[in-house]
Amino acid sequence: MATVTAAIGSPHSNEAFADLMSAAKPIAARICRRYRIPPQDAEDLMQQSLMALIDGREQVENPEAWLAGTLRNHCLMYWRRRRRRLYSAVDTAILETLAEPTRSEQDTIELSHDMASILGDLPSRCRSVLELRYGLGCRPLETAKRLGYRSSSIYKILQRCLAALSRRLTASGLAAETAPPAGVSTQCQVQPPD
Repeated sequence: MATVTAAIGSPHSNEAFADLMSAAKPIAARICRRYRIPPQDAEDLMQQSLMALIDGREQVENPEAWLAGTLRNHCLMYWRRRRRRLYSAVDTAILETLAEPTRSEQDTIELSHDMASILGDLPSRCRSVLELRYGLGCRPLETAKRLGYRSSSIYKILQRCLAALSRRLTASGLAAETAPPAGVSTQCQVQPPD
């Protein structure tokens, strides 16, 4: 395997690189299937992993194992980015919907009723966090202080609560998004304050 690593760094590395690719391709396909990466994005993740291998080839002892580990990390980061985008979209949608001044009174009442119903289904801790943050407009650190949470954990708590709200909105038909892969938890698990 040292010859493959040395050959990747040489100007005549086409054969070594082709050998590495043929050995890594089935492993990469399994990893992408395991993490439920869409086919159009799996190729991009593989290319990112290969670029990282080429950039750090001097420190790599076993390119196949290193490539597989890097691809796993890229798959995890892929789903984290997707979740963050969903949470940000829900965050933005909630704020825009509640702040929109041209709504009729009936629409506002219906939206408030729907949101109250969905928020009522959430655990009480999530409800409290979301009501302080978005209902009363408290900043995250002020929300943490009022509820007795550590300021270092409030952003993670907000994300968990937004994830729970996103699931409720999706279940009620008010929002739609791709589900995360198996093994990635999106349960609202807000820890009690210390």
